[in-house]
Amino acid sequence: MAEGGDAATVAHEAGNAVQETPKAEPEKAAAPAEPAPPAEPAEPTVRTIVLTGHGGYDKLSVQQKPQPKAGKGEVLVRVKAAGLNFSELMVRQGLHDRMTKPPVVLGMEAAGVIEELGEDVSGLEVGQNVICLAQTGMWREIVAVPATNVFIMPEEMSYEEGAAIPLSYLTAYFMLFDFGNLRPGKSLLVHIAAGGVGWAATQLAKTVDNVTIFGTASASKHDAIKENGVDHPIDYRTRDYAEEIKNISPKGVDVVLDPLGGADTSKGLQLLRPMGKIVTYGSANMVKGENRNLMKMAKTLWQSTSVSPVSLVKTNKAIAGFQLAHLTGEIELVRSAFQDILNMYKDGKIKPRIDSVWAFEQVAEAMQQMNERRNIGKVILSPEKEPTKPAEGDAAPTSPLKKKKPSLFRRLSKRASRSKDEGEKKDEVKQEEQEKADDNKATNGHVQQTPEDEKIEDEAAEEEKKDEAPAEEPEKIEVAVENPAETDDAKAAAADVVPDDKPVENEEKADGDASQEAN
Repeated sequence: MAEGGDAATVAHEAGNAVQETPKAEPEKAAAPAEPAPPAEPAEPTVRTIVLTGHGGYDKLSVQQKPQPKAGKGEVLVRVKAAGLNFSELMVRQGLHDRMTKPPVVLGMEAAGVIEELGEDVSGLEVGQNVICLAQTGMWREIVAVPATNVFIMPEEMSYEEGAAIPLSYLTAYFMLFDFGNLRPGKSLLVHIAAGGVGWAATQLAKTVDNVTIFGTASASKHDAIKENGVDHPIDYRTRDYAEEIKNISPKGVDVVLDPLGGADTSKGLQLLRPMGKIVTYGSANMVKGENRNLMKMAKTLWQSTSVSPVSLVKTNKAIAGFQLAHLTGEIELVRSAFQDILNMYKDGKIKPRIDSVWAFEQVAEAMQQMNERRNIGKVILSPEKEPTKPAEGDAAPTSPLKKKKPSLFRRLSKRASRSKDEGEKKDEVKQEEQEKADDNKATNGHVQQTPEDEKIEDEAAEEEKKDEAPAEEPEKIEVAVENPAETDDAKAAAADVVPDDKPVENEEKADGDASQEAN
């Protein structure tokens, strides 16, 4: 009973448990996924030359940067060509006085096509070919420029010429006509006459009647600068230009344009005639090689000695300084001068010379072209040009990715290793010479055997082997000793005899012994 009752109880409880178990609810349908928000369009970018730090050519790289937008009073321009100036070389080395901290986009002049007009811009239209000026930032595919710094290009002007004109011709214009007050019958010294500013200054000076121009350049560029208007080209590498000028014009010149600085500024001041003027606009003597040279900088600054106003009064001379970048607040002055320059171009009085056009990716090679004074005229950068390889026979420009110079420790270690190798080679040569000397010493006084001698000896040896007869014993020689006493006396006498080949150590002692024996 107990067992049956217990079983019934268990079954009853099991049935209740089954009833109490909740039924599985049907699965609910998955909620429809919400549509993803539309992806925002990627921000447009443009290829840009960026200066990543101060130093060598490896500090320049082409990067993708956000495309600028035309702000109020600005114009968006697609760049077709951009100018390269010596000031950018100085900025790269950390020598320019108007530097901005890297990373920074360089470039102060460009030519291109208007793509967009900002608010409050009038007098310009989309699609016009224009020339642009800026403090920096022009080495991009697209730039935003204040409308006041934009000038409509003449129809007959190329983009390369448009990018070559602004800085070079404006700089030369202000130095010659504002500071220099160049007038008919005057004389002028133009340094680096084959460069951008030198080329422009020569052409602008020739718009004045009867102006005599002295120009410095390497001998290979003399034909070009003479064709441009230089009357007396001087090879500054082989001759003293000051002496050459004095030989032709003993009183000197009326105007000196000085981009060099240092000792050349002092020489230029000495070359001035009374009422003459020297206009300094750079310190190219500071730039030597790819990287900044502190010794060259210090020497140039030390040679740029100050000039006393009293000495200027006594000699009736003047010194002026010019840099276009410092005329930021004089936009009307700049616009007036540039319009005058464009009119001269239209009249055929001036025409910039393009030395070479480089792709953005070859900005390092373009800088080297200028740094090594190989250019005649203006060096241009183009965002649309494909990089090209140098022609055979041309000097291969330094690559921006060139291998860095080994550290001092590595150079010293390599030098020590090289010295060690040279020392080991010397020891080997010395050892060989010693072995040769020993061989000569060993054979000294002996006749060297010839092959025939060796053959004869071999044949003799063979004959000896064939001869089986035993060698005869040598004949014994018996010496009869008649008197042992006499023999002892002979030995004693022989002992007292000195051999002929043995020197007497003390002749006086020998004579004394002999006297004693005689006595």
